[in-house]
Amino acid sequence: MTQTKIPVDLILESLAQDAEKAQKRATKASDVLLGELHSDLATTPYEVVYQEDRIKLKHYFRSETADKLKTPLLTVYALINRETMLDLQPGRSVVQNFLNDGIDLYMIDWGYPTRKDSMLTIDDHVNGYMNNVVDFIREKHGIPKINLMGICMGGSFSVMYSALHPEKIKNLVTTVTPSSFDNDKGLLHIWMKDLDVDKMIRAFGNIPGDLMNLGFLLLNPARLMIDKYVGFMENIDNKDFVENFIRMERWIFDSPDVPGETFRQFVEDCYKKNLLIQNKMYLGNKRVDLKNLTMPLLNFYGKFDHLVPPEACEQLTKAVGSKDVEDVCLETGHIGIYVSSKYQREFAPKIAKWLKARDEEDVPQVKARDEQKPKLPAARGRKQAAAGSPKTKAARSATRTAKPKSPAPAKGKSALMQKIAEAI
Repeated sequence: MTQTKIPVDLILESLAQDAEKAQKRATKASDVLLGELHSDLATTPYEVVYQEDRIKLKHYFRSETADKLKTPLLTVYALINRETMLDLQPGRSVVQNFLNDGIDLYMIDWGYPTRKDSMLTIDDHVNGYMNNVVDFIREKHGIPKINLMGICMGGSFSVMYSALHPEKIKNLVTTVTPSSFDNDKGLLHIWMKDLDVDKMIRAFGNIPGDLMNLGFLLLNPARLMIDKYVGFMENIDNKDFVENFIRMERWIFDSPDVPGETFRQFVEDCYKKNLLIQNKMYLGNKRVDLKNLTMPLLNFYGKFDHLVPPEACEQLTKAVGSKDVEDVCLETGHIGIYVSSKYQREFAPKIAKWLKARDEEDVPQVKARDEQKPKLPAARGRKQAAAGSPKTKAARSATRTAKPKSPAPAKGKSALMQKIAEAI
């Protein structure tokens, strides 16, 4: 019987090589982490052209080489997290893609609610702030209608707004927008049905952003709280990966609070009673009837979205009054639609092409504000809101400014981050 020989020399040689690689990798990682890292968010230039309370309206500078759309686009993000996700990094930015395609882009920055905002309702945000912003853009451009794009909760707000003010919206784009909440496909929907909102509001006033962020992480803790940090350690010597990782972390943990009464109504009327899709939801004393959505509608959602599953989105196009509707289901998650390199090549170009195909319709009926002063009823409405209109529950002080502003510093992906993006 022959005795098996253990190749000790080969084992030692392999160990020496591994140790050398580990040392080189540790040295490179140290250089990356201790060196200068570029991880700023929202670097695309813009100016704040309208401000009301904590709300700011950003207007981005368009590319001079692209064919320009006549109708501007207003983007409305959710009250949760920040709109900076649409401009996460240079070279992979929905904002930049829109501008390169000639879109005249406006975006609402909801700001950071304070205790005085705790009594604001959905009605205050939709028929107050949003309506004032839309009227400002209409008056500034001298046009009767604008394009509107809503994201997540901001998409729900945009659906409500378009149903109540269809005469002001030319085309509506909804992305990962919940409209039907009666399903058990997402853990969030299950949790919300048993949530004691009153107790939370009594305890906090506004719902803390950090608390909500923790809840979102717990929806998929293995991937969002473990796997991504394992991936970070595996790529700690890759500067591009580290910079993109930091950008995403800064965005995730930059979580504004949500006004208490807005949160209450969204949970009670939407998640628990599912009133929106049934045309039974009221804002103030007005019923939100989805049949009033007669404008063209483009509806995006993610196949693997664990926050807003397809079942929560796909019923919208069947419930509206428009015949020009289209559903687009992308095989990604809630955030992957906006930051994944693959879907960056599909998402924004699709929207730009869709809007351009409808841009020639409804030619502006009045001259721009620079040429004459149009007397739109909406302009008077904005003054009423500033004076404390009964439509809103909080008195507002609306001010306009054309002062240029540098990109706001964010508080917070490369292809290597794509898996994390698609999981969020």
